[in-house]
Amino acid sequence: MDGSPRRRSPRDWVVDVVLFALSVLFGLALGLDRLASGAMPDPVWLFHLDAASWVVGCVGLWWRRRWPVQFAVLMIVVGTFAEMSALPLLLALFTAAIHRPPRTTMVLFALSVPSAAVAVVLRPEPSVPWQVLLGLGIALQGAAIGWGLFLHHRRRLIVSLRDRAARAETEAALRAEQVQHEVREAIAREIHDVLGHRLSLLSVHAGALEYRPDAPAEDVARAARVIRENSHRALQDLREVIGVLRAPVGELPQPTFADLAQLVAESAGANMRVSLRSDVVGDVPDTAGRTLYRIVQESLTNARKHAAGSEVDVRVSGSADDGLTVEVVNSRPVVASSRAGGGRGLLGLAERVDLAHGTLEHGPTPTGGWRISAWIPWPL
Repeated sequence: MDGSPRRRSPRDWVVDVVLFALSVLFGLALGLDRLASGAMPDPVWLFHLDAASWVVGCVGLWWRRRWPVQFAVLMIVVGTFAEMSALPLLLALFTAAIHRPPRTTMVLFALSVPSAAVAVVLRPEPSVPWQVLLGLGIALQGAAIGWGLFLHHRRRLIVSLRDRAARAETEAALRAEQVQHEVREAIAREIHDVLGHRLSLLSVHAGALEYRPDAPAEDVARAARVIRENSHRALQDLREVIGVLRAPVGELPQPTFADLAQLVAESAGANMRVSLRSDVVGDVPDTAGRTLYRIVQESLTNARKHAAGSEVDVRVSGSADDGLTVEVVNSRPVVASSRAGGGRGLLGLAERVDLAHGTLEHGPTPTGGWRISAWIPWPL
């Protein structure tokens, strides 16, 4: 549409050949009729100029797409005296209406109207009133331009729909990629929360067996039992997490607030000094209870990893009016931990609390321990 050379398609070749042939036949038939009837214009040289312009118009049809405005202006000027070039003129206006903006097309139409008026004066038809000739000429030119404008807007609509479809496809791909990223993050958090707790219990008891090979048989048996039980539970938890990839999340068993006491009991059974104080009024909704469970679970896991031998105090309180508050505080560790944490657990907790529209605080205590505190609203 910018005048640059464009390779003709097979369809373009067919259209151009047909239009060229029609223009040749139209001008040839009109010229022969003039010669046969003797109705030659006065002066006669005007007929010869008409024939020459007809040849120029027919040849110019082959370049009408490359220079639509220039060719249309040329044919408007020729149309002031040449009747044999009437069809090339209509085709020139039609092509310009397709390939150029409507404003340009309207300017060409405005120029074609006085051209038709001059043609009626220079080439009158004695048997037809000039008003009829002028009206017919303007109507034909308006029809050609109207049809061209219709095709112009139709092509723009198709291009717009294609662009919109391409953008929608791109946006859908981006949304799908974002959903996949969120799913991977959710699975990573679930694996970290579930398996981290179990494996930390295994690590504590395995370490005790390693450093106390001379421990009494009863202690060894108890540690082995804890390792066996938690290994079995870790496998069960892993199967549940993997089930996220195969079943909707709503079908998978999820911990609730009622499971919090069992979680603390498991940690206490692993020779961890932990206490639980609950002052919650009402039945905690499952979503909020699951968030509290994960907070306490991650806090206990961190205490086992980084504060071995410390005392851990878990306090939960709240109501439907005040929301839910959980605080996990561990004392100074008896044995300093040499394992550096990557902070992934706390990041996961922050994401969970943020999803619940709550707040999370964590940091060292004045006595050398560690404190994690969170507040989440009571779901409606």
